[in-house]
Amino acid sequence: MGQEILLERKDRIATVLLNRPDQRNAINYEMWLELSRVLSDVERDTEVRAVVFSGAGGEAFSAGADIKDFQLYRKNAVQTRTVYDSAEKDAMQRIEQFPKPTISLIKGFCLGAGCELAAGTDIRVAADNGCFGIPASRLGINIGFEQMRRLVLLVGPGNALHLLLGGGRVDAQEALRIGLVNAVVPLDQVDEFTSKLSADIAANAPLSHRRHKEMLKTVLSNPGLRGLSPEEEELPYLNFDSEDFQEGIFAFLEKRRPRFEGR
Repeated sequence: MGQEILLERKDRIATVLLNRPDQRNAINYEMWLELSRVLSDVERDTEVRAVVFSGAGGEAFSAGADIKDFQLYRKNAVQTRTVYDSAEKDAMQRIEQFPKPTISLIKGFCLGAGCELAAGTDIRVAADNGCFGIPASRLGINIGFEQMRRLVLLVGPGNALHLLLGGGRVDAQEALRIGLVNAVVPLDQVDEFTSKLSADIAANAPLSHRRHKEMLKTVLSNPGLRGLSPEEEELPYLNFDSEDFQEGIFAFLEKRRPRFEGR
C-alpha cells in the first residue's frame, strides 16, 4: 500500500488516513486509485464494522485535489473524463455505496475534492477549526454531476450554489448550520468524540447498518416508494429472521450489552 494512504484496523474500526501533511493532504490521482483498493479490502474484512476517514497532521482533512494533476491527468476534457475522473468516480462511488458506516473526522481545511470526499461519507464530524469550501469556479472548472448531487442532498440547492458560485469558505459553525457537517466539537475533544461515536456504531448490529443504508438509497432514488421490487419490500423485515435479532432481544432481557456477529 502506498504511504499516501494509510490504513489502520483496531477494535473493529478501520481508519483511512490521507497522509500528505506537507501538502495539506491534497488528493492526487494515485491516491484515488489507492482509496479504491483500500476500500475494496476493508469491505471484504468481516471484522471491520465502521470506517473513519481523516487527514494527517491536524492542519487539514484535505485541501482538495493536487493542482499538479491538472498538467499530468487533466489537461483537457478528454483526458479528464477518461483518466482522472474514472479514478475519482470509482473511489467516490465506493465511499458513497460502502455497506458499512463511514465517518469523516475533519480538522482544519476541508476544501474542493476533500469536501466532496467528506460529503460521500455517512457522517461528518468537524473540529471547531474546520474550514470548508469548493473553489471550482476560482479555477474555471466545474464539479461533476455526482458531486453536485451529494452536495445538494446535504445542504440544499441554495446553499450548494452559494458555496459554488462564491467559491469562498465557511467555518465549522456555518457548515453545521447548512447541514454540511453533523457535529462540531472542540479541537482538543474531536478525536475522543469520533472514537466514541465509531465505537458505538461498531457495537451495534451490522445487518441493521447495512440494510438501513440500502433503505436510504431506495428512499433517495424513489421518494414516493412506488413500484418497489420484492427485494426492496422485504428489507425492513429481513433482520427478524437473523441471529442478531435473537441476540438483541436476549441481551435486552438479560440487561447486558449485545454481541452482534452480522448473522
